[in-house]
Amino acid sequence: MYFESRSQAGSILAQQLFDKYRYEDSVVLALSDGAVLVGEQIAARLHCMLTMLLIEDIEIPGESLSFGGVSQNGGFTYNGMFSAGEIEAYTSEFHGYLNEKRREAFQKINRLLSDGGVISNDMLRDRVVILVVDGVDNGASIDVAMDFLKPIRTQKVVVAAPVATVPAIDKLHVLADELHVLDVEENFMGVNHYYENNDIPSHEDTIAKINQMILNWR
Repeated sequence: MYFESRSQAGSILAQQLFDKYRYEDSVVLALSDGAVLVGEQIAARLHCMLTMLLIEDIEIPGESLSFGGVSQNGGFTYNGMFSAGEIEAYTSEFHGYLNEKRREAFQKINRLLSDGGVISNDMLRDRVVILVVDGVDNGASIDVAMDFLKPIRTQKVVVAAPVATVPAIDKLHVLADELHVLDVEENFMGVNHYYENNDIPSHEDTIAKINQMILNWR
């Protein structure tokens, strides 16, 4: 399934979520700048707040595999697709490299946090949290988000995504209370492959979208 843009995919997801969550106390939590383009359509339709969790992905060198991610609270979450044995092996082999990348990731997040427009725990507490991504490959960002949400009391966690892989769907059924995924791909070609328009706003523009969300309610 292909989409004209992330905004178009967000509009379709918004329609699916409208009847159930228009009058619920909800918040849309996007996990990337691209996900904000999807999430703003949902937030505008549901008349709820839009925010973003800053996540920096850390890849295993030379393998283009996500080892895990660092969130804005400084915590590191391993990619749940790996077994305990695989995590131990990679950690042993790339110990110095991975520690350095974690430090760099947290420094980058701290720089971005100074721009504002990002998540606060109070915004999420006791609400339905709608986690939005623009595509789910291995689900590493979802792992990080769920770890971030653990100490926060929420009503439920709903995952909304235009496209996801079969293994990611299997994992999301365990992690989330509810899923809304428009397309499931066995041979995933990368997130950008499923959008005709892959223009992603700058982080500054993303934050402006978040801060102006109430003006776009419809």
